[in-house]
Amino acid sequence: MLAFRARTTLGGFHLDIAFESASGVTALFGRSGVGKTTVVNIIAGLMRPDDGKVALDDTVLLDTKRGIDVPAHRRRVGYVFQEGRLFPHLTVRGNLTYGMRRTAAADRWASFDRVVELLGIEGLLDRRPALLSGGEKQRVAIGRALLASPRLLLMDEPLASLDARRKAEILPYLERLRDDMALPLVYVSHAVGEVARLADTLVVINDGRVVAAGPVGPTLARLDLGEAIHQEDAGTVITARITAHDPATRTTRLAHPSGDLFHSLMEAEVGMTVRLRVRARDVALSVGDPGLISIRNRLSCTVAQIAERGDGAVDVRLAAGGEALVARITRDAAAALDLRRGMPVVALFKATAFDRDDEDS
Repeated sequence: MLAFRARTTLGGFHLDIAFESASGVTALFGRSGVGKTTVVNIIAGLMRPDDGKVALDDTVLLDTKRGIDVPAHRRRVGYVFQEGRLFPHLTVRGNLTYGMRRTAAADRWASFDRVVELLGIEGLLDRRPALLSGGEKQRVAIGRALLASPRLLLMDEPLASLDARRKAEILPYLERLRDDMALPLVYVSHAVGEVARLADTLVVINDGRVVAAGPVGPTLARLDLGEAIHQEDAGTVITARITAHDPATRTTRLAHPSGDLFHSLMEAEVGMTVRLRVRARDVALSVGDPGLISIRNRLSCTVAQIAERGDGAVDVRLAAGGEALVARITRDAAAALDLRRGMPVVALFKATAFDRDDEDS
């Protein structure tokens, strides 16, 4: 459990943030300049706030009132920056073992072979950083941080400097890190696609303050957050289990509590549970059976909330098998359907509407 509270002033910027996160990935989400990096720098011990407290489980790392400020090198907090920041004179192997050698044997939990396999960098060990791609450098940087056997891993916009291809390359490794290692992780990002795909808990920050916090799916689906989340149609996250692949039609079938789903052919094993992001603008609504149409994804839902927007549209939050889904339709359409809270509807979206990559455009 990470407990964080800090107040500080940097020039004309005021930060006043408090949150708690348990296991899994906690994403600090918001636009550039809202205070996300300041938070992780305080956790890491690279900055001291005017007033604050940081505790990891039963260990207090910072308490300004009690005069406690554990030095950064003794906090056992790993940090992965936007750029790999690898040592250019060392090979990949040398970079990986750098932190490992500086961790007391009694504190080491990370296995060199396991980390190398997890990140898929077996073939890179004898190379120097200059010969690595951007995605490879970031994987090595993550490995170096892991091999220091941290109690908490911080990642500050680790994909921000990568192009779309490199992001798509590294995201599966971050998913493996989340799923295979019982290590709490704080992930900073302003890219909703990354957050939706990786995070368990979402902390939304705006102008130096927390405006929302909670499980990633319901938090992304909140309609009261305005531009803090929905300025670019963040969409919502649903989870489904893969039941079959059909190479002939290039489709994957998935089971969801509100109905079966179809996705373009996925590279994942049958039986796996995956997260899928659906943008609100791609969700249509039907009252009653929509009949024979080309849209195959149909989830039986209930209208939970209706919120008018300033652009002539209406956001409709739907309850779908224990999850939340948002549809963005016109006011005319909402009036024609006579939408009301508690009303049963069918949510419709194409198999191509899912976002399983890092794109946010």
